[in-house]
Amino acid sequence: MDHSTAPVLEALTAYQAQEQLSFTPPGHKQGRGADPRVRAVLGDALFSADVLALSGLDDRTMSQGILERAEELMADAVGADHTFFSTCGSSLSVKAAMLSVAGPHEKLLVGRDAHKSVISGLILAGIRPVWIDPQWDPDLHLSHPPAPGAFRSAFEEHPDARGALVTSPTPYGTCADIGAIATLCHERGVPLIVDEAWGAHLPFHPELPTWAMDAGADVCVTSVHKMGSGLEQSSVFHLQGDLVTAQTLASRADLLGTTSPSVLIYAALDGWRRQMVEHGRELMDEALSRARRVRAAIEDIGDLHVNDRDDFCGEARAFDMDPLQIFIDLSGVKLSGYEAADWMRRYHRINLHTSDHRRINAQLTHADDETTTGRLLDGLRDLVAHAHELPPAPDVRVPAPGDLRLRQVTLPRDAFFGEVEQVPADRAVGRICAEMLTPYPPGIPAALPGELLDQAVVDYLRTGARAGMLIPDAADSDIDTIRVSVHDVDAD
Repeated sequence: MDHSTAPVLEALTAYQAQEQLSFTPPGHKQGRGADPRVRAVLGDALFSADVLALSGLDDRTMSQGILERAEELMADAVGADHTFFSTCGSSLSVKAAMLSVAGPHEKLLVGRDAHKSVISGLILAGIRPVWIDPQWDPDLHLSHPPAPGAFRSAFEEHPDARGALVTSPTPYGTCADIGAIATLCHERGVPLIVDEAWGAHLPFHPELPTWAMDAGADVCVTSVHKMGSGLEQSSVFHLQGDLVTAQTLASRADLLGTTSPSVLIYAALDGWRRQMVEHGRELMDEALSRARRVRAAIEDIGDLHVNDRDDFCGEARAFDMDPLQIFIDLSGVKLSGYEAADWMRRYHRINLHTSDHRRINAQLTHADDETTTGRLLDGLRDLVAHAHELPPAPDVRVPAPGDLRLRQVTLPRDAFFGEVEQVPADRAVGRICAEMLTPYPPGIPAALPGELLDQAVVDYLRTGARAGMLIPDAADSDIDTIRVSVHDVDAD
């Protein structure tokens, strides 16, 4: 296929050149009605490109097939059979993928380190999750993707499971052995979904972890806005094989998606595909080289330590890792990641991504250069120089793996939509959680609807909230109170 073309961008250019006049949404009419103060910030070009996909970018019957050709080019670029664009983020895409594999009360094997969007999919569909435990590192206090053996055991116990879902890479950049998990699924004639939201760049360089389609996954969900050049909310989901049909996946996406997709997002996806086909290897060469230099430089700053393969990969740990996700352990300077991230924004105008009780994360992409990484290194040096002035890392009671893993006693949907009450946190122990309680980022729920709360997880969330942990989906983000089911079950 001719990857020098960009169907969406070319159609948008033609639309503007033809001076087409619209009596359709959007109501700003290519910016003519927008407040000049808004245009001064966002720019006229943005409003000019914000047109309808139907009766705008394409005609009333979509006869030019503009979006279809752009999706075919994306599939060809990465070696998938089919690709679908989404303007609602991977939070929607992963739900569509789940609904294409399992329905109400059917079982789906799901890694318990799943993003909250996966939990939302379980709630909406009424799917019965069979949780697969991640591999917990008791020294670093973080989890890595589940091992293939855990999926094998779950399939043996639940032979009626309709498929499996694994998150890889995780928000910590660690990767599952997707090939082995896909083999287990295919031996049983069921599909594997990979939530690869953090892996848009993986198909474009051999030194990066193997991406999901090459490893044998059936459906792969990718957030191009995370590690690619897409606008926020840009997502694609790829499909291969015949265990899930393109028609089924498209119908599930149509059930959930917007009828007013953003052409701006489509255009950025289309352009990113062309950029990566033409220049991806070179761009990723430079990014990987830069990441190696940055990692080495951070190791030379005081008592900072960059987590590497020796920390994250190996027996009972991750199968692989993405070196562009730079996690910096602050244990040596006795700071919490929350405090350090806030300090870096306040004093150096640097925004970091994931932060937890002992780490901060700088996400590098092909867009970084010596200027951006130089500012990062200067900020980290200054952070270490002022560490003695900052409050020491507070006590966050991170539970042992056995306590962190709560027992699912009812369907997530039943607990979420059932009769609930909000009680003091201490009285919530031993009750069925009726809400998602999600430290964010990375967005992996510590407790979810239908799980039986224990003292260790409640203490973790309460001490975490006091230490600066953000829990945005809780009815009470301070975790002084928790929503629980009115109807108790026999805990035995």
